[in-house]
Amino acid sequence: MLPLKEKDKPLVQKLLSAGCCARCVLRFCCVSVQAAYRKLHQDTLKELQAFIGQSENSESQDSSVAESTDGNNKSQDATAASEPTEDPPSKRAKLEPPPSEGDKATDDLTPKEDESSVCVVCLGILQELCSPTQAVKIAEAVKAEKYDFDTLVMSVSLPAQLCVREHSIWLHAKKEMKEKSIAVDKEDVIQVKEAFKWIMQGLVAKELGGVAVVTRSLFEVGVEFTHPETDADCHFLATTCSDCFRPTKNKKSVFTRMAVVKSLEKISDAKFLKHFPSPPARPTVSCSAQDVQCLHMSVFVAGRYNKFSRTLPQTPWVIDGERRMESSVEEIIAAPILTNFRSEDFNFSSSGREDVDVRTLGNGRPFAMELLNPHRSRFSKVEMKQIQETINASSDKIRVRDLQIVSREAMAHMKEGEEEKTKTYTALIWTEKPIKKDDIAFIDEIKDLTLDQKTPLRVLHRRALAVRPRVVHSMNTRYVDSHHFYLGLKTQAGTYIKEFVHGDFGRTKPNLCLLLQSDTDILELDVESVDVDWPPSIPE
Repeated sequence: MLPLKEKDKPLVQKLLSAGCCARCVLRFCCVSVQAAYRKLHQDTLKELQAFIGQSENSESQDSSVAESTDGNNKSQDATAASEPTEDPPSKRAKLEPPPSEGDKATDDLTPKEDESSVCVVCLGILQELCSPTQAVKIAEAVKAEKYDFDTLVMSVSLPAQLCVREHSIWLHAKKEMKEKSIAVDKEDVIQVKEAFKWIMQGLVAKELGGVAVVTRSLFEVGVEFTHPETDADCHFLATTCSDCFRPTKNKKSVFTRMAVVKSLEKISDAKFLKHFPSPPARPTVSCSAQDVQCLHMSVFVAGRYNKFSRTLPQTPWVIDGERRMESSVEEIIAAPILTNFRSEDFNFSSSGREDVDVRTLGNGRPFAMELLNPHRSRFSKVEMKQIQETINASSDKIRVRDLQIVSREAMAHMKEGEEEKTKTYTALIWTEKPIKKDDIAFIDEIKDLTLDQKTPLRVLHRRALAVRPRVVHSMNTRYVDSHHFYLGLKTQAGTYIKEFVHGDFGRTKPNLCLLLQSDTDILELDVESVDVDWPPSIPE
């Protein structure tokens, strides 16, 4: 039995007469029992017809009994005394009761042979597009993509004109509800999306071997419907609520679902009914189901890398469309990870970056990769270790450690307080003026030297012009010969070391040239440590 009450009968009658399908009738009657929607559509329709037919039949029968009671009592004796005889055909025809009002009403609800049976509201989505056959198609599309998942969430994209049609039926039903003193809020009407999911989630899960269909999952299966025949249903809103529809570069049409909903909230009932029929006209065909879209949310992989080459950029080095280096740190690390995760693309980030001619030593530089739409997302610690070994075996220019899967939230730790972190460097310095060991000894005593660094000329094409204060916390020197010494520095993250050494035409002040009263330049630079305690260390 359907969870409907006596008061619902006039509304059911009105909705069926308007061309609503059985499941849309349940929606507008605010039926929230999911099992009611999972019944076969045809069976639900028969139950609804019986539901309103019983009401009409009982009223008709009660009236007939009341009118004929007296006559039956008077003729009862005479009828009993007479001999039973077979009625002639003409008499039998008169005695056969005419069709009841309920039967007529039920007939009126059944579409004629030449009339479409497609629902005027859901445009067929809750009819044949909610079936085991459709579930098989969705499941087969998911299987073909070969994703690795144990739960999924189903998303549904509906044509924007469904909002217009739903509003039209709501206004049509509201008049009936007002007459019967039925108080129903439009917000209580079950959404097409919800009804579709209630019906289809279990069917799709069954076809996928019982996988759990949940409300939140990293794996999403998207089902999209279109209905070109009724695309123009929304167009009148562009003139009545023009401020709701503004063209954007990324949208194919201004009639987005959000814009249509917003305009329907603003338009008056009278204005709406002036431009759009209530109830809506019957469509001739159902919605079309587009290709099923599968999408796995991003997976994040983090680790630390060492770079041992002075001819290897961190990221692909392309100038004016021409590649300058054959590879990069990013590409060497990414290749095995993409292959194993079967990811479509990735975004690479790190805690700072070194120049192509700078090595990164010590415990390495933290990095992270966002893997876009990975088809595989679950790896054991042993498997991650194997991927790390594959990366390290692929090149002697880099080495990766602590490779692991991290959460999106954990990614923030890499960037948190980045400018407050410290980094340690070793630089080989050349001086134009000959020096002795004692000439550079004073540098070891300098602490917390504040620099004003104007954006270096070499990065001005990609960074905004600004003067950034940076702190050199400490320095130490190691004399080599009269024109060379090693300079160790511990600095605030983000300090441009090369510019501190040569001055960058006075754009960094103070600088090593001013401190030594001699032109100086940097011949080699190594990053010794990046003091960011992330990601967690993994024992070798």
